[in-house]
Order: sequence, then C-alpha cells, then structure tokens
Amino acid sequence: MNYLTIQEQHLVRQIQAETAKKNLDNISRTDAYLSYFKRNPDIIWSFLAHMVSRNGGWNMCDLEGQVFSQLIPPQTRKQLFLTYERANWLIFHDVFPQLLLYQYSTKLNKPLFHLLPYFHVSSFIQAEWVRYWKEKDRNRLTTSLIINEQNVIHTPVIEHPSFKKRVFRTLLFNFQDWLHFSCVLFPTCGGEVYGACANGFRKLSTRIDLGKRLANILSHPRLFPHFLEFAIKTPHTGSRHDYEQYFKKKTGRNTPILRTTFPLIEHTRHTFEDWSHKRYISPLWLHGPVWHKRPIHLTDWYFEKSYQLDMMLSLQQILDFHKRQ
Repeated sequence: MNYLTIQEQHLVRQIQAETAKKNLDNISRTDAYLSYFKRNPDIIWSFLAHMVSRNGGWNMCDLEGQVFSQLIPPQTRKQLFLTYERANWLIFHDVFPQLLLYQYSTKLNKPLFHLLPYFHVSSFIQAEWVRYWKEKDRNRLTTSLIINEQNVIHTPVIEHPSFKKRVFRTLLFNFQDWLHFSCVLFPTCGGEVYGACANGFRKLSTRIDLGKRLANILSHPRLFPHFLEFAIKTPHTGSRHDYEQYFKKKTGRNTPILRTTFPLIEHTRHTFEDWSHKRYISPLWLHGPVWHKRPIHLTDWYFEKSYQLDMMLSLQQILDFHKRQ
C-alpha cells in the first residue's frame, strides 16, 4: 500500500469495505451480483453468478425442508450448509473486488487493474481483466471468471480435509451426485425450468465444464430475457417457493426462508495462494467447446426428481415405523 497514491489507497479500502458489507450471507451476495449486472450489463458473469448463487441458497434451505430434514441427520445437514456457505463466501470474497475495480475503471475511463494484487487474486485473472479491457471479448472473460472461481474454491473447499471427509466422500453426497440431484436451475416466470447437471462434482474440470454450459444456456437469445425477468421480478429468499410459485401445478412451501433458518457465519481467509502458479491451466478450460449432453429444458425432470425424493421419504418413514415396532 506504501506504493499507492492516497486516492488509490482510499479506493482499495473502499472496495474492501463494500465487499465485506455485501458478503454477509447468501441473500446479500445474490442481490449484490444482480445489482452489479444491472449497472454493468457487459459483465455477463455477474448475472450467471446471481443465478448460481440463487441455487446455492435453495440448496441450503433444502437441508431444512420437508424432505431432507427427515432424510439427513442434523450434524450432516450442518456440515453441508457450512460447505455451501464457505464456497459461496470464498467466491464472493475473491471476485467482487475484481468487479468493483472494473466498474471504477469504466467510470474513470482508465484501467485500474494494477490494484488487483492488493486484493490477492490470481495472476491468471489479473491478466484476463487487462485483456478484456483491450479486446472486450465477453465470452472469454466469462469463461475466465468461471475457471478462476472454481480454482479458488478447489483447495480450500473441495480438497479441504474436513469437507472432503464429512461431505464429498460420504455415501449421501455420492448418491445425490449419481442421481443428478446436483443441478443448477434457471427458472422463468412462466413456470418453466432450464439448467444443467453435473455428476463428478469433485472434479475441477467437471465444474468448469458445468459453468461453461450454464453460461451458454443463460445467454441464449430466446431464453435470456425470461431469466432476467425472473431475477428482477422475484426477490431471492432461499426457498424454492421463489420459483415454484410460478408452476401451473401449485405446490405449498416445502423449504424455508434462508434468513429465518440459518445464522450468519463469520469467515476468515488467513492465507492466499495463487492457484495459477501451482496448477496446470488446461487449454480446454478456455477453448474447449460447449457440449450439452442432455436437454436443457428441465421442467419435467424437476417434477420427476421431486417425486423420487417424496418416494425416498415415504420409504424412510416406513422403515422407521417398522423399527419402532
């Protein structure tokens, strides 16, 4: 900081403060991504982050909903929540200063990316922001941000010994992964659901591929206006009722609201390691084609999976009943 002007030092502190203020919980992060996209519509990744963050909130609230609260033990549910929350927090902590610095650069009409090292972001993404400023290649920047953020969470979350043992190696996680319950959904106000799924979620390349497929779906010229309408019209609460309210077949509220269910979690990031100095950056991450292996229209799939979950719950209740006899 000693090498910065007073104005630059002030800007760094201002960005740090704004990031911390909006990194309180899943709701504040999700709202911040959308607000940013409204101000900076060329940064498509921010809208993608908003929609994916909505899914993170829905996954959190599922844990205390009618089905999972009876299928999953309390300690496991707590660990799953902390896993979702940690990944959600880390990504925002890393990326939001980047987004704000770009916004200030556009306001001042000069690049401020020499300040990125003060936010401890990877050298990979620093170079990509400089490139974007010159070339304005939106698709490349979107892909680069997907690559960066998945790498950011890979070691501290996916490979973290505690999360690895208590979450990613559990029978529950692998069962859910195998059944494709781990899908990212993009709803519309017309009661339709689009999206993509990924099994093998622990693999870095799998998550990057999923992110690229999601970006491709989100930016589809015919679908994008419907996703944006949903995002603007529908406040994010964490409950799946946010989009289930638009279904033609009405359902009750099966999952709770996030802020009435979970406490605020205080996070810290003690160490920073530049992943791009230690990890091979596959050319396929940036340049590999986007290939949808399955249909992106998931409305029927969603109702089928909901039915399967209900059947699993019924079976569990029958087994519990017989145990008590």
